[in-house]
Amino acid sequence: MKTMYVTVLTATALTVALLATSIPAIASEIDDRIESMFEKSFIYKTYLKDENVKISSSDGAVTLSGSVSGENDKLLAYNIVEALPDIKSVDNRIEITGEPHDEKSDIWIGMKVKGVLMYHSNVNAIGTDVSVKEGIVTLKGEADSQAQKELTSEYAKDIDGVKEVSNEMTIAAAPEPAQQTLGEKIDDASVTAQVRMALLTHHSTRYVNTKIVTNDGEVTLTGITKNDAEKSLFTKIVSDIQGVSSVKNEMTVEKVE
Repeated sequence: MKTMYVTVLTATALTVALLATSIPAIASEIDDRIESMFEKSFIYKTYLKDENVKISSSDGAVTLSGSVSGENDKLLAYNIVEALPDIKSVDNRIEITGEPHDEKSDIWIGMKVKGVLMYHSNVNAIGTDVSVKEGIVTLKGEADSQAQKELTSEYAKDIDGVKEVSNEMTIAAAPEPAQQTLGEKIDDASVTAQVRMALLTHHSTRYVNTKIVTNDGEVTLTGITKNDAEKSLFTKIVSDIQGVSSVKNEMTVEKVE
């Protein structure tokens, strides 16, 4: 009986020891995966690769450090990490090296307009020149169609502080046909981050608390909107984000007593 008791204790001690050694190993694997996913993400490679952004994960608690040129990049880094799986917390210690700009100043507005155009797929962000003077936004460059030109104006008007939009973009005489290529698939975390950034930038959606979940390019939205028109606007904006294949809008309309 004594021998059996000792054997049971030995087996139990061995199990505890194995668990004690395996848990740190699993945590280390998760941390390595988090750091790797961040550096391989579309967001990092497209917007943050040339910035000095460093990531360190300890049991799912992520610390971001280093420096970026503007507030937009700091927020973007936070949003991509927060969208990764197995994240417990994000401590954003990234420093901003560029000069701070007052909210709704001309420089601030210009940065917001350029930023929001980058997230949308049906406008030509790279080919659009944005200048701002006293809240009036002037757009120049070339659009593929009249519809694209009008959509660019629509997005620019929906930025806080914009008083007016003067769209001087020209329409391409013979726009290049859209090329159907496999291209690089945008990861779900990057899709979620871009959707979050776009909704925070658009005046029409920035004040609504929205939960965003992306699964293989399909974005599910939950939250509360004021009316059906606002709910439809969320669907329209999110549908035009790079990497979004479809939108499932499960937001509820606030009941008016």
